[in-house]
Amino acid sequence: MYKTLIRPFLFLFDPEKVHHFSFAFIRFLHALGFSRWLQHLYLVTDRRLERKVFGLTFKNPVGLAAGFDKDATLYKELSDFGFGFIEIGTLTPKPQAGNPKKRLFRLQEDTAIINRMGFNNLGVDKAVLQLKKNKGVLIGGNIGKNKKTPNETATNDYVYCFEALFEVVDYFVVNVSSPNTPNLRALQDKEPLTALLQTLQNLNNKKSSPKPILLKIAPDVTNEQLLDIIDIVSKTKIAGVIATNTTISREGLKSRNKAETGGLSGKPLVKRSTEVIRFLSEKSNKAFPIIGVGGIHSAKDAIEKLDAGASLVQLYTGFIYEGPALVKEINNAILNRS
Repeated sequence: MYKTLIRPFLFLFDPEKVHHFSFAFIRFLHALGFSRWLQHLYLVTDRRLERKVFGLTFKNPVGLAAGFDKDATLYKELSDFGFGFIEIGTLTPKPQAGNPKKRLFRLQEDTAIINRMGFNNLGVDKAVLQLKKNKGVLIGGNIGKNKKTPNETATNDYVYCFEALFEVVDYFVVNVSSPNTPNLRALQDKEPLTALLQTLQNLNNKKSSPKPILLKIAPDVTNEQLLDIIDIVSKTKIAGVIATNTTISREGLKSRNKAETGGLSGKPLVKRSTEVIRFLSEKSNKAFPIIGVGGIHSAKDAIEKLDAGASLVQLYTGFIYEGPALVKEINNAILNRS
């Protein structure tokens, strides 16, 4: 019903407006008591789906990627669609509006999206208030820097977010790979990235119960840079990697919006993100867990990422194009293999 009736209607309207409308509608369903109905439709409950990764127990290996629930306002409702975990953010210390609109574009011929949102969020402190209400949803906190913060002092922004979120999230994701904040990707270079991660890990190790810290990387890095990332993970002893963020590549696109600037997500990314996962897994000898994200639009896509070396997977664009039934489809496919 989603792909034949709901999606065609939603796709008639501006994608960012549809995003806000969808949030309001999901809240409306939840307020009317439809939570259990949604869980009945989409939640797959089976102990065989449980995954123990970086010391956390995930009810199932399918999560919602960062960027969908930026301000942690809908994580409980979204978990009713069957996700095993929800990643919120990207959050910054200060609220910021993000880039000027229009900044979100569908590429329907390519089953893809281009966004240049620019870390629009209400600020980490507002998200903390939302997360204090959490009862049982496994949450990842994706953190970044404000647009006006120069790279030379960017570590301060990540530290602020880390300290603010520490008591209300289960794991952290350091986002230095978004293409929509000027010069952010320069922080992926080996020296600044090592320093940033080591600073956060040093703070983490001083806590009575340290939390897993993950690094989210771009798909546009070279094999040499991927080897650097393996080395950095080894040196800083962070928990793992999320592969991958959106791409700046436009190879093979057909849609009229293909020339828009921003990060591309969706089906065109599926092959490259799986290649990155396989490279990291093989070259590191499976030394750390990987969360696989990028272009998952079917159970087959998810299984390929798991087979390439991912321990968990995340959806974003596939959730928009294929609907919530995709979460159930993936979990059932994993069960059929067990």
